[in-house]
Amino acid sequence: MDKIALRHGVAELLAAYAECIDDDRLEEWPDFFVEDSRYLITSRYNYEAGYRHGVVYAASRGMLRDRVLALRRANIFEPHRYRHIVGTTRIGKIENGIAEARSPVIVVRIMHDGEMSLFAAGRYLDRIQVDAEPYRFVERLVILDSDKIDTLLVIPL
Repeated sequence: MDKIALRHGVAELLAAYAECIDDDRLEEWPDFFVEDSRYLITSRYNYEAGYRHGVVYAASRGMLRDRVLALRRANIFEPHRYRHIVGTTRIGKIENGIAEARSPVIVVRIMHDGEMSLFAAGRYLDRIQVDAEPYRFVERLVILDSDKIDTLLVIPL
């Protein structure tokens, strides 16, 4: 596999993913994942302890769609949006059309009144299907550096 093309494809996936969330196009968010995917948001402590649970967990694209539907129709929360800053992605092992990647990330939360705050800091640990385009996530683990996770975590990271 051409390393430059691979790096470009992964960078495009990560940029498009963050832009989709930041632009509130959440109905498109599940399309970044393969059908039998895994999405998890957890703390660094829980991840390092080997706990497979998190504050957000989905085991399929269908579960991601359900999460967006609940966010739009059932959840009640103070209006806000995010701005993702994703650092340089490191690509590791590539096997059977799946690339492992890790990226540092910070997320700024912008409240409806314009107040901004650092909402989350951590890293993405990804397994990405790279043997077909568009590239899609097989697994996205969002490992937050803090054990204190805001209860307003409703929008995907």
